Amino acid sequence: MLPLDIEVTAPARAAAVVFRDPVPGPTRFTTVDSPVGELTLYGDGEALGGLLTPAKDGTGRHAPADWVRGETGVLADAVAQLRAYFAGELTEFDLPLAPAGTEWQRRVWTALTTIPHGETASYGELARELGRPTTSRAVGMANGRNPISIVVPCHRVIGADGTLTGYAGGLERKRFLLSLESR
Repeated sequence: MLPLDIEVTAPARAAAVVFRDPVPGPTRFTTVDSPVGELTLYGDGEALGGLLTPAKDGTGRHAPADWVRGETGVLADAVAQLRAYFAGELTEFDLPLAPAGTEWQRRVWTALTTIPHGETASYGELARELGRPTTSRAVGMANGRNPISIVVPCHRVIGADGTLTGYAGGLERKRFLLSLESR
């Protein structure tokens, strides 16, 4: 078991986002078209809890029947910010976030938020910043379970040799997002 009371040892690249805990109640969702396919955004009404991209084969992901459709509050803000991001007009998201995950996963996801727009970091770099230099695989596993892709920029993590490595949405989407951010 990993000790999770270790603080980040290297200075953060940017201010880390503070995650909230989801509030009880129905899960609300909306969809938005994007250059990487239809995105499904969901949350508790007060914070964004997830952003689903289409599967690697391009098929859409459908919301469970008990979710409530509606583009209000944080979901409307998220849609507007995503549109601005894809238009090249936004480099930093400003949304309340409440991803569900383990303490370790949330620590890794917090570290992802410190990687600036247009930059990348390796799994090993993040492991060292988390004070656990031998846990690059564990960082990779947590990175792959990031429920708020794009907003929590898991696509900015690359292999130690600079190559593009796994991405839940597929390497073509990862390549597209990194290219968009490098403009």
